Amino acid sequence: MPIPRARSGAVPAALLASLLSQAVSAAPAAVGDAALIPVAAADLPGFPGARADAALAAFRRVCAAPPPALPQPDGVAGDPAALAEACAAAADPVPDAAAFFRDRFAAFRVARPGADRPGFLTGYFEPELTGSLEPGPDFPTPVLARPDDLISLGPGETRPGLDPGLRAARATADGFAPYPDRAAIEDGALGARAKPILWLRDPVDLLVLQVQGSGRVRLPDGRAVRVLYDGRNGRPYTAVAKLIVQEGHLPLEGLTLARWTGWLRAHPETAKRLIRANASYIFFRLAPVADPALGPPGAANAPLSPGRSLAVDSTLWRYGLPFWLAGPLPAEAEAGAPDTAGRLVVAADTGSAIVGPARGDLFVGTGPEAGAVAGNLRDAVGFVVLLPRRGGASGAAP
Repeated sequence: MPIPRARSGAVPAALLASLLSQAVSAAPAAVGDAALIPVAAADLPGFPGARADAALAAFRRVCAAPPPALPQPDGVAGDPAALAEACAAAADPVPDAAAFFRDRFAAFRVARPGADRPGFLTGYFEPELTGSLEPGPDFPTPVLARPDDLISLGPGETRPGLDPGLRAARATADGFAPYPDRAAIEDGALGARAKPILWLRDPVDLLVLQVQGSGRVRLPDGRAVRVLYDGRNGRPYTAVAKLIVQEGHLPLEGLTLARWTGWLRAHPETAKRLIRANASYIFFRLAPVADPALGPPGAANAPLSPGRSLAVDSTLWRYGLPFWLAGPLPAEAEAGAPDTAGRLVVAADTGSAIVGPARGDLFVGTGPEAGAVAGNLRDAVGFVVLLPRRGGASGAAP
């Protein structure tokens, strides 16, 4: 349907909002506690950014990925049929990535009434650690494989007799039971089911690996392997860095990953107590490093793209949806310069601390430099979701 324009060429605001709503038939009025307000792409300063091609590459990776290990719940925002149409279009040659996102998607500002900030963005990264496939004096800390009695629970899923807040269960002869917490696992509660896949230099490296959810490990012979998330015990997560601050060991201001992990290593007895206070425990599997430029697979099963893959609340947003993050962002791995107006990213992952419609965690890359960037990324930004249009082009019928 052609869009009527004023003599100046601009689309009247009221008409634009109506057309956007018609073009995205599955657009909800609200997601979580936030309203979705139609906005013209032309009214988003800087959109879609200098490197729309990088966002398109990240979008294609999610499109090509196998289904997530844990299916998303029914009713998440993002029409799957329209998203599939956009994926099919992205699989063909795209001469203009910016036009692809302008024409194939309609933008909606994620607005939380009464919120003191538009949204909150943090960063995460893939750590590079040293380890060994065999235990020894330099590598005494085991990284455990997923036990065969661990039952992972999807969003809203539970088992008879279990606290609904638990996200995993243990199959026993008498039914289902809560899975052991971190302290119990460290004390041997898994018995023969505790099967190490490799060993790290200390419990602090294991904690970093578990907090980030994956990592690369350099072996003594120089080879690198990837250690990937393969389930968790379903217990609540407690940030050890937050405990360090609460107990007065370090101030919040200037608290970096290097600083708080260094403090833990310098105070091993206190470190053991604080680490065990985090009941959550992550299990892993080994995989090759197929492409050193990309990160590990996220929850959407696609390799994470540095600076372009966003972890979202997977109970609210469908994987594959593009988001425009409005506000200054740190340098992208490939671009080498910060984005001052915003950046186009793609929902490709999730996390237990990522809760709410205007909350995101940006994957920033691999290694210590990425770790420093991730540790400093705690910013208020605007969230604009791009919902796919039925029929593809702007103004097309729903």
